[in-house]
Amino acid sequence: MRLSLQPTLDPGDYSFVHVLRTRFAETDAMGIIHHGAYPAYLEEARVALLRAGGHAYTDVRADGGVDFAVLELYVRHRRPLHFDDLVTVHVVVKDVTRTTFQVGYLLEVDGQARATAVTVHGAVDATGRPARLPNWMRELDGSAQPTRSARRKGAAPGSGTTEPGAVA
Repeated sequence: MRLSLQPTLDPGDYSFVHVLRTRFAETDAMGIIHHGAYPAYLEEARVALLRAGGHAYTDVRADGGVDFAVLELYVRHRRPLHFDDLVTVHVVVKDVTRTTFQVGYLLEVDGQARATAVTVHGAVDATGRPARLPNWMRELDGSAQPTRSARRKGAAPGSGTTEPGAVA
């Protein structure tokens, strides 16, 4: 699979927002957030997007026996992140197929772009073999708003924004 999603610097191109705070333990010898911390930030935002859409990752695994393996990861570092930065992560799901999807990210601090990223995911079963994505995954393509079925399960529609420590 090739990256087809091109992350942009326009927050309006993203359908979901998650806010996180960087930690001191993630800094390197230069006093900036180490590049190895970024995949965890992307994962945190991606899991928050699923939860906000009414599909907590633990439920996805339990209900369908499906995992979303990371097949590719691309990060473009634009400006460094520092300890205690409040990072706004804009997220969008695109290019959903029967077995794969891509997620685009824009990481900002105070409205200033710090990084863009893309992850490519493949659905796999408990044995690691390719599997079909759940049907609801197509509903997230370009939109993180909860679906009608998610609302019936008690997920409240909202802005799609989660603050650090908030339960979405």
